[in-house]
Formats: sequence, structure tokens, C-alpha cells
Amino acid sequence: MTVFDRAYEATPSWEIGRPQPAVVRLADAGLAVGTVLDVGCGTGENALELARRGLAVTGIDGAALAIARAQALAADRGLAAEFLVHDALRLADLGRVFDTLLDVGLFHWLQPGDRPSYAASLRTAVRPGGTCLLVCWSDRNPFGIGPGRVRRRDILAAFRDGWRVDSIRPETLDTRLAMGTVNAWLASIRAT
Repeated sequence: MTVFDRAYEATPSWEIGRPQPAVVRLADAGLAVGTVLDVGCGTGENALELARRGLAVTGIDGAALAIARAQALAADRGLAAEFLVHDALRLADLGRVFDTLLDVGLFHWLQPGDRPSYAASLRTAVRPGGTCLLVCWSDRNPFGIGPGRVRRRDILAAFRDGWRVDSIRPETLDTRLAMGTVNAWLASIRAT
């Protein structure tokens, strides 16, 4: 059992029971298009929001309990989203490519040395010209709680090969932590 499996024995702080406002804004702006892979989808609220809007969505997570909850939510809501237990560092094993990749809250949990491998894995799962939309904790958060802090240069370094970083801008993530929201980065990254 992984640390994330154990986290889902209760309700983790990142599971807010609805899609992240950042994802709603991205969808409203038409930035999530075509087939979508939600990497680190948790209980699937972001993926289900995109499926509700008519997109073909697959969500993956390493936590089996989270995926079981996502599958149940999809069934309860009558939404055609696919959810799989899968390793984000082995996306080539899916044997599919997508138009849009979505990562809301996985990148910042990775060790710095694993981030380039993660970016390479993502590259195997997106068509050339496809987009990765990445939302992660930023270095603008105070230390003491939460995952590792990510600097702009960390994103640029990880997505150096096979990608073009189009933008990195300030964003927020809603959380169940006492402060309610945390500072984040939203990166739009294009597969070359």
C-alpha cells in the first residue's frame, strides 16, 4: 500500500468534493480539447467535469481506492469517463495518445530527480502539438505544510526535452487545509 492509498482511507486535503476552480476556468476558456488524460486524477472530480462538458476523458491514479471512488462517481452521475489504476511514470504502457494532458496536483509530489522522467512519460501519451496543462504548488507558499514547493525553473527544467513551455502563471488550488486555498502555478506546455 502506497502513501497515497493510505491517504484515501480518509479524505485527503486535496479532495474538495468538486472540480478545482482552475480546471473550470481552463474548460471555460476551451483549453482542454479532444481526448483528455487526467494524470493523478484522485477521485476524479476534474475528469468528471470535463466529461460532463462532452470531452472523452481517461483518468489515472496510482491509488486504487481513489480510482474505485472515481468509477463510482462516474456511474452515479451517468458520465462516460474511464478511470484506471496506472503508474504516471509508465504512460507509454497505456498504448494511447491524447490531445490534452491534465495534471492538477501530481507534479509537486514528485522528487526533483523524477520530474524529467515524468515529463518524458507524459510526452509518450500526447500527440505532437498536444497540450499539457499543469497546476502545482508554488514556491510562493510558506513552508511547514503540504508538498514540495515548485519554482518556475523546476517546470522549465523538467519539460526541456520534447516540450515547449508556452506560459507559467500564478494560480490557486482549493484545499481542505485551514487556509482554504494555496498558491500554485498553471503551466501550459506544448508537445513538440
